[in-house]
Amino acid sequence: MNRYDDLMEVPDGWGFVTSMDRREFLKLTATGLLVSVVVEPLLALRAEDAQGGRGGGYPSDPNAYVHIGADGRVTCFVGKIEMGQGTMTSLPQLVAEELNVALTAVDIVMGDTDVCPWDMGTYGSLSIRQFGPVLRLAAAEARATLTHLASERLQVPATDLVVENGTVRHRTDTTRSVTYGALTEGKRIERRIEGKPELEPARSYSVVGRTAARRDAVEKVTGKALFAGDIPRDGVLHARILRPPAHGATLQSADTSAAEALPGVRVVREGDLIAVLHPHWDEADKALALVKATFSPSPSTLDNANIFEHLEKTAPAGRTIREGGALADGEKLAATMFEQSFYNAYVAHAPMEPHSATATVEDGKVTVWASTQTPFPLKSQLANALSLPPEKVRVMTPYLGGGFGGKSASRQAIEAARLAVAVGKPVRVIWSREEEFFYDTFRPAAVSKVRSGIDTAGLITFWDYLVIGAGERGSEHIYAIPHHRTVTRGGWNANTPGLHPFAIGPWRAPAANSNAFARESHIDTMAAKAGIDPVDFRLKNLSDARMRRCLTEAAKTFGWTPRPGPSGRGWGVACGTDAGTYVCTMAEVKVNKATGEVRVVRVVTAQDMGLVVNPEGALQQMEGCVTMGLGYAFTEEVRFKNGEVLDKNFGSYELPRFSWVPVVENVLVPSDLPSQGAGEPAIVTIGAVIANAIFDGAGARVRHMPMTPARVKAAM
Repeated sequence: MNRYDDLMEVPDGWGFVTSMDRREFLKLTATGLLVSVVVEPLLALRAEDAQGGRGGGYPSDPNAYVHIGADGRVTCFVGKIEMGQGTMTSLPQLVAEELNVALTAVDIVMGDTDVCPWDMGTYGSLSIRQFGPVLRLAAAEARATLTHLASERLQVPATDLVVENGTVRHRTDTTRSVTYGALTEGKRIERRIEGKPELEPARSYSVVGRTAARRDAVEKVTGKALFAGDIPRDGVLHARILRPPAHGATLQSADTSAAEALPGVRVVREGDLIAVLHPHWDEADKALALVKATFSPSPSTLDNANIFEHLEKTAPAGRTIREGGALADGEKLAATMFEQSFYNAYVAHAPMEPHSATATVEDGKVTVWASTQTPFPLKSQLANALSLPPEKVRVMTPYLGGGFGGKSASRQAIEAARLAVAVGKPVRVIWSREEEFFYDTFRPAAVSKVRSGIDTAGLITFWDYLVIGAGERGSEHIYAIPHHRTVTRGGWNANTPGLHPFAIGPWRAPAANSNAFARESHIDTMAAKAGIDPVDFRLKNLSDARMRRCLTEAAKTFGWTPRPGPSGRGWGVACGTDAGTYVCTMAEVKVNKATGEVRVVRVVTAQDMGLVVNPEGALQQMEGCVTMGLGYAFTEEVRFKNGEVLDKNFGSYELPRFSWVPVVENVLVPSDLPSQGAGEPAIVTIGAVIANAIFDGAGARVRHMPMTPARVKAAM
């Protein structure tokens, strides 16, 4: 059975949680359902699979995930977090479907390490496709147990019973029924069932596959939503922390006397951590400005101009990801050969909510509310940093104002906790925008090199692909090519010391954006040389049925008419895969040949993501991918020199604007496959589809992202 510590959190409505002590919680569970069953292990993950190398895998006890109260309300507990992707809506849909209850009767508690089951983190579009089956099985086990209990209560065989809206009833005799709440009222049930219960068949779904309103929508649009920096704590101190001017610079001296002389200011000096604290943010900011510090210069000599040459020279040795046939044989079959290089700049995550955390210490236990995608790995990090046993650390994650892979390191949470322990009072750390850029784990700069060939019929005979810096995700080609090789050197998850001048990490569909840009741009180059329409060229070289369906559906919705490029229309197409999902995107652009400025007029994306749990939620994610993708395609490029990040705010680092957003049309391609990823796939094709549309409209092949007006004009 579950073990709960003295402070327990239970749902308050559906959004957040309120505290109650152990005695009150036991009263609640005494009138609810805690099921004990014998089941097969639920997707147990090895410890080394968890981010940070910790975590024991998903628990096999369904009580870890589902609680049914005496009133019939259901609470699901999940270690995932909500950062705008909509899982606080779609995960309860899975539970409601398997338990046969109304969606409005299901509450959810997320990202609380004291009451939720262990989870490695929210990233990789894994919430539905990997964790979803675990949650579904837990709910199915609860339903099966309740059905057996109802069978005993009603004195009828379990096979004669059905469940409707939280009530177990006889198939034909409607007078013989009992509610979930009645079955659990006043007692704690421990019932063991053998084997693995059956999941609800897709043909009977009434909740899954239907649009459900976003549960976070009202709070967010009315400003009531709480983020980690909003958590109210009496006596909280705002902390401002001394930072180096550049990566690699080291502190030589720091004079904090002027800051200490200010009323109400507290100064903490603890090893590498020097902070000023005050009840008001602006006063803490003034105090920080009075700290006189000297730093040694950064040893880095890298900047935007020399970074690509540096990557090619210093990246680790290549690793072959996939190969087949023989490149030499493919070259002999080629009538025309091609060779191109493609370049991607560093890209920031730039979330609207900067990293923030609020930390308290009460009765020897540290509690941290953190904007993090990885609450359980963070708990382990905090325990290590504070030299505390894990049970003395609790992490809670309220809403995140954007993560995109960038809120996994959680440095700010460790800083808040260390300072709270040092001063014995609640401490809040909210990074400034300058800190957000400085400590970001950027999408790495990358170089992609492609060699290929086609025969006289327009069939690709060989494909030789090397990507440096980005990583392997999305690097494998998707076409029917007999002779091929894909090699990677370095990547976002393999930061070789000295390779990058600052931290790098995953950025929405990590590596796949860079790889799709290079692959699909190169495919279009071959199509144009062959004199074949780019859609027809892809179909000619595609054998994968899912990708062919996506391409066909996109062309149908877009109204594509075949014409070899460059046609002057400004039409582009690009295909890609990510997180088990297939996408095809088409776009129309207008290119100002005098200035190089590009305006995207229309974007159509067809996506095969298997079973769609919440269709409207999936479409929202696709729209978000298109909009966010405009940024990395056109403007987002981190400028730096000698370890200093030159972009410090949105005055120089430009994000997509409302005026840029084109007409967006999305198609969910029907599929019988299990649910695949939704939050990332549709972004991987955006850079490529725009590059191909620019080529079609202006005859200019831009091979360096972002595709600024200067680069577009130079390509023309």
